[in-house]
Amino acid sequence: MTSVKGDNSYDIAVIGGGPAGMIAAGRAAELGSRVILIEKNNLLGKKLLITGKGRCNFTHYELDRDKLAIHFGKNGRFLYGALDRFGVSDVLNFFQSRGVEWAIERGNRVFPADGDARTVLNVLTQYLNKGKVNILCNKKVIDIELIEEDLQKFKIIINETKIQEIISDKIIICTGGKSYPQTGSTGDGYAWAKKFGHKVNKTLPALNPVRISESWVQELQGLTLKNISLHLYQGGKKRDERFGEMLFTHFGVSGPIVMDMSKHIGQLLKKGDVKLWLDLKPALSFKKLDERIRRDFLEFKGRMFKNSLKKLLPSSMIELIVRLSGIDGEKKVDYISKDERNRLLHLLKELELTPTELLGYQWSVVTSGGVDLRDVDPNSMCSKKINNLYFAGEILDLDGPSGGFNLQVCWSTGYLAGDSAAGRKKACQ
Repeated sequence: MTSVKGDNSYDIAVIGGGPAGMIAAGRAAELGSRVILIEKNNLLGKKLLITGKGRCNFTHYELDRDKLAIHFGKNGRFLYGALDRFGVSDVLNFFQSRGVEWAIERGNRVFPADGDARTVLNVLTQYLNKGKVNILCNKKVIDIELIEEDLQKFKIIINETKIQEIISDKIIICTGGKSYPQTGSTGDGYAWAKKFGHKVNKTLPALNPVRISESWVQELQGLTLKNISLHLYQGGKKRDERFGEMLFTHFGVSGPIVMDMSKHIGQLLKKGDVKLWLDLKPALSFKKLDERIRRDFLEFKGRMFKNSLKKLLPSSMIELIVRLSGIDGEKKVDYISKDERNRLLHLLKELELTPTELLGYQWSVVTSGGVDLRDVDPNSMCSKKINNLYFAGEILDLDGPSGGFNLQVCWSTGYLAGDSAAGRKKACQ
C-alpha cells in the first residue's frame, strides 16, 4: 500500500513523457505507486507521433528474444532481462487488449491497423489516467538532487514562473537522446547521469539521412528504389552492405537501408573518404545482367538507346543513366559496342555515390551512445551507482536498425523500470 505523502511528494517520479516514460509511469502506477510524470513539452509523446511517418511502427515482429537482441550488436545481450519481462508478444498483447488492432507489414514492421500513431498514444494516455498518474506537461526539470538528510530521496527542481520542487523516493529517467531536438530530445538526462557517477558514452546521430556530393541526385528527388543493394567502401575494402529500399532526396539519400547504414558511414567519415556503390540489380550477376541487356537490345532492335531501357530502369532514372554512360541516347541499340554495353553494366551494378556527412541530430531517428550499460542492472534498469535511480529508453547506450526495434527497447526497458521501481521496497543496490 502506498504511504500517505504531501502534495509534492511521490513514490516514483518519471522524467520524460515519451514511450519509455509513459509505459514506466503507467506500470508503476498499476502496481499501486503514487507516480508523477514530468514532460518538458506541452503534450506527451511528441516524438512518438512522428514515428513511421505518423503511422507509428511500434515494434518489430520477432518473437525470439535472442534473434531480436542480436540486432543491437554487442550491447544486445543487455536487453535479455527486459525482453523476458516485456517482450514483443507482451507489447502486442498490451495494445491489442486495449483495442489496438495491428498489422505486420514489409520487413516484419508492426503498425496499428488504422495507420495512426495517435491510436498508440491514446492507449498510453488512458493507461496513465487509469493509474491516476499526476502528469505535469510544459515543465522543464533543471536539476535533480539527493536530499542530504535522507539519501534515499530525491529533490526534483522544476523551472517555471517560480521554482517548484518535487520530492520522490525513486526516479526513472526517460529523457531520450539528442535526436529530433525539435521534439524535446536534447540530451538533458546525460548531465544528471554524469552527476550521479554514470559514464555517458559518446553520442552520435544514428538512423540518419546522408548527404551526397554528386549533384545529379537532385534530379532523382522523390524516387524510391526497392530491392536494391547498397555497399559501403573505404580504402578499397567493403565495410558494410544492405539490401532493401532507398530514397533519393534533394540533398542525397535516405530510406531504410541508408538509415540503417548511416551510423557506420558517419564513423568511417571521421577516418577519411568513403564511397557507396548502388547495385540496381542485385539478383543478377554481372554475367546474367549482361545477358539480360543483350536480350533487351535485341527486343528493341532498330530503336534508340534512350528508348531501350524502360524494362531495366524506372522512367525517371533513364535520362540520368544514359548521360552517365556516355552513350549517345540517339544511337540505335544495334550499334552499341561491347565497351559501351560494359559501361552501362557497371553503372547498373556499381553506381557510385560519395557521402560527405550525415544530416545530424535534427534528422536522426535515434541516438547512438548514452548511459553506459555496465552501470545499469539489466534485470531491473536500476543504477548500480545510486540507490533508487532507474534509466529506460533511448538514454541508454542501445540503438538498433529501423523497423520498430528502437521503440521495442523503450517499451521493454520502460516497463521493467516501472515494474522494478514499484515492486522493490528496499534500495536497488
